[in-house]
Amino acid sequence: METIYIDRLFVLNLIIDYFVLLGSAKVCGVKLRRRRYALAAFLGALYAALSVLPKAAFLSLAPVKLAFGVLLALIAFAKEAKLLRCTLSFFAVSALFGGAVWAISIRSGASVSGAVFIPVSMPVLVFSFGIIYALLSLVFRGTAEFAARKIIDVEVFTAGEKAEFRALCDTGNTLIDPVTGDSVMIASTNVLCKLIPNVENVSAENIAEFSEYKFRLIPYRAVGTDGGLLPAFRPERIIIDGKARDDILL
Repeated sequence: METIYIDRLFVLNLIIDYFVLLGSAKVCGVKLRRRRYALAAFLGALYAALSVLPKAAFLSLAPVKLAFGVLLALIAFAKEAKLLRCTLSFFAVSALFGGAVWAISIRSGASVSGAVFIPVSMPVLVFSFGIIYALLSLVFRGTAEFAARKIIDVEVFTAGEKAEFRALCDTGNTLIDPVTGDSVMIASTNVLCKLIPNVENVSAENIAEFSEYKFRLIPYRAVGTDGGLLPAFRPERIIIDGKARDDILL
């Protein structure tokens, strides 16, 4: 009779689910929302622990597994415009990761006769995840490069003024506000002058003079420079391709 330790099963699934969700998000190039991934991973681990109990055997049924997988994806990626892609990536990473762990465990001589729990070591987990992440990165590279060339329509509203412009959706831009974690959109002063008078004069030295707009300084690094500080502010409203956003600084 196979002995399964619920606490070990819970912790193992918590770690695996979190990194599978994190890997799926990175492959899809979306903003990382680690708290949501942690919550989804916790529920996934709880589900795995409950599914081995005799009175909860129905949780192991394929339709239930599928439905719960969709639920985890919704919890983790509900705020993403690429929800479907993230969900499919989550299932793909889960399936490939499980297969890799199974195969490597057999190769290393571990007993995998049980259908519920595979005793694996941390090196096996790390090696398996590394292989799958590299493979999926190659598969989705072409799609990511296409997304990087996407042009979006932007409307910005501040202090009763409005500016409209088109922007390049650059998935290589990882600039974020270190305090809130919100994304930062780069715009020229030619655009922002429609919103803020004398915006071309804003700098790290005189940012206090524009206190009405609550500017903050965002540290950045770029090719050819050691880095610096960019002044940024949060518009009253920002609409991207017809969809309102509240998680972007300009």
